[in-house]
Amino acid sequence: MNTTVRHSLGQYDVEVTGLRVVLDGLGDDDMIVTDDHVRAAVNLERDCFSIKPGELSKCLAVYGEVMDWLAQRASRSSRVVALGGGVVGDLAGFAAATFMRGVRLLQVPTSLMAMVDSSVGGKVGIDLAAGKNLAGAFWPPEKVQVPIDALGTLPSRHFTNGAAEVWKYAAIMDPALFDRLSSKPLALSDPNPAETVMRCIELKRVVVEGDEHETTGGRATLNFGHTVGHAIEQSMGYQGILHGEAVAIGMVAESLLGERLGLTDKQTTERIRGGLQSQGLPIKLPEGLDSRNLLEPMRRDKKADRNGLAFSLVSEIGTCKLLRGVAESDVLSALEKL
Repeated sequence: MNTTVRHSLGQYDVEVTGLRVVLDGLGDDDMIVTDDHVRAAVNLERDCFSIKPGELSKCLAVYGEVMDWLAQRASRSSRVVALGGGVVGDLAGFAAATFMRGVRLLQVPTSLMAMVDSSVGGKVGIDLAAGKNLAGAFWPPEKVQVPIDALGTLPSRHFTNGAAEVWKYAAIMDPALFDRLSSKPLALSDPNPAETVMRCIELKRVVVEGDEHETTGGRATLNFGHTVGHAIEQSMGYQGILHGEAVAIGMVAESLLGERLGLTDKQTTERIRGGLQSQGLPIKLPEGLDSRNLLEPMRRDKKADRNGLAFSLVSEIGTCKLLRGVAESDVLSALEKL
């Protein structure tokens, strides 16, 4: 199973493989960046840079440590290997994009979240105190190797966390996938997870090839649920909630916003809410989180402009578009209905 993603500088292959095949194929010039959980799970004994798991490691301080580590070991001919989930992929990718003005990058996503979303498309970056993913680059990998057997190492909460992105793809682009998920939510015991993973990768390939550098608004549709989701994560200090969990809440909130703006019908909102709930994902704001505190992070969202907030909203299952100039009062009204 594989596909090819084309971009302005060329193309790269995305292939489903096994974790041992990937590790055995690495050479002395491969600089592995991973996290402590993955390092232990795969019994990685060779030299690598291992970070603490979680979004708090995707920051300027850890980025600087990775760059210093590379400076002691790597050259222009080296390749950075991002072995881990989305945090590792974003951080290692940004290091690859900026070390010596750019070295080769191999993405090896080990979480469901990274497999179906963050490892494909060439977006890399880190968080700043002001907001999520505010420092970054477009830096396509040399290749993406998807070790599908790595899913067996995931705790059930992290698998469910990644399933949120699968539901997102279904909601914005694939009604048939949405129907299938509604009948049978994703599970670790699924006999052929590669089929679902590759379907999501194909969907993302279509979007990123059509809007590689986010200039037309097409790629912004991949942010359904993320404007609210990122604001939740930041307001909670990236603790106590995982990215997919926050995005799941965001998808329900943004569906309610679409209803208020006359774009989304109530049945679509209820299907999204019910589907996410059946997957075991949260659909309400965390207890104690004031919805008004989410506005400031949303104002710093990359889609926002002088005309107001911007959201990627689903009009019906399978159709999504970017809507600009959304009033904050409408957003608050939607959040109050969660």
